[in-house]
Amino acid sequence: MEPTQQKAIIVGVQLQTATDFDYSMQELRNLAAACYIDVVGELGQKAARVNPTHYIGTGKLQELLALAEAHDARTIIFNDELSPSQIRNLEAALERTVIDRTVLILDIFAERAKTREAQLQVEVARLQYMLPRLVGMRESLGRQGGGSGLKNRGAGETKLELDRRRIEERITALQAELEKLVARRQIQRKQRRKNEVPVVCLVGYTNTGKSSMMNALLEHYNPGTTKQVFAQDMLFATLETSVRSIDLPDNKTFLLTDTVGFVSQLPHHLVKAFRSTLEEVAEADLLVHVVDYAHEDYGQLIAVTNATLKELGAGDIPTVYAYNKCDLTDHPYPLVEDNNVYLSVKEKNGLQELTELIRGHIFGDFMECEILVPFSQGRLVAYFNENAHVKETTYEPEGTRLRLECRTADFERYKGDFIVL
Repeated sequence: MEPTQQKAIIVGVQLQTATDFDYSMQELRNLAAACYIDVVGELGQKAARVNPTHYIGTGKLQELLALAEAHDARTIIFNDELSPSQIRNLEAALERTVIDRTVLILDIFAERAKTREAQLQVEVARLQYMLPRLVGMRESLGRQGGGSGLKNRGAGETKLELDRRRIEERITALQAELEKLVARRQIQRKQRRKNEVPVVCLVGYTNTGKSSMMNALLEHYNPGTTKQVFAQDMLFATLETSVRSIDLPDNKTFLLTDTVGFVSQLPHHLVKAFRSTLEEVAEADLLVHVVDYAHEDYGQLIAVTNATLKELGAGDIPTVYAYNKCDLTDHPYPLVEDNNVYLSVKEKNGLQELTELIRGHIFGDFMECEILVPFSQGRLVAYFNENAHVKETTYEPEGTRLRLECRTADFERYKGDFIVL
């Protein structure tokens, strides 16, 4: 059963420099829908800056109150992160629940977090968001004790200090637990680097089909696998990094990483909390930027993702653009143009083309050669059969003749043990 939907009005300020206001408000609607909130009205204001006390001007505030009453909406959602004093002033003026974009995203993350690490990261972000808002309520809490000034501090203020201390202690404890999990993953990453297996990372806006793409590639190249990742048509279905090995038919292997999706104005608390998870992105050999090509504003989705990648220090990593959901558009597919591939994960059409693009980027260190391996070095034949693409094998009086494609590093490492033909 779906939770009962509460009614809400969304409010945004369009600054003179903003070019993506309509898109941003539509995104806010989608975030509200993901929290089972029914958006029944919308109010926008063009302004040079956000009003520091009430976010919007006093005239607009009266308009908002009338709109909320007309629609019987008990919740007002603001398109930017509000300061503690703005929340307090707005709740007093509107007598309704006031929430901002950050709270919506934190709520969605809290609901979707499945692994221990994701749950810890979300809780740290939520507590860091709450901390200054406790301070913002100092005056109203102080009045509960009936006193003012330092000599006669209210009981509410003492309680606030206890709450604040508890939150700070909780954040410290959570971060210590997170650091252990992060250290474990760093060891795993070092091990993967040692094994010289290239890492390909799926990145993109939330709900563009990254997890579905990972599952489709797994099923295609590793049939019968039970290692599919959770994939669903909803915002932030993936909050934890999943790494899977993709074994290609010619004995080449790469690791495919599925990551948390991006969204515009991703709260800095969350970026900070999820930084360890997102480090996977910065250390990848290749990024596959998955785009929802059927989205009317897909150019904006690309811009948001690229801005986030830059912030994570992953802006210069080679990137392949995978334009997904072409089955919902008139664009021909499968189609490859430079580093762009048009495909449909749902129809599993274009996966081969995507793989070829990936292969061209990450297996540049392979070489074709023909060698003669003496019978005394039989272990090398077994090694190349397992770790290279052996195209032809013939047996000669002096040893085994192989025509193969192998890593340049392997060729250099063992060239003293075979004869190059």
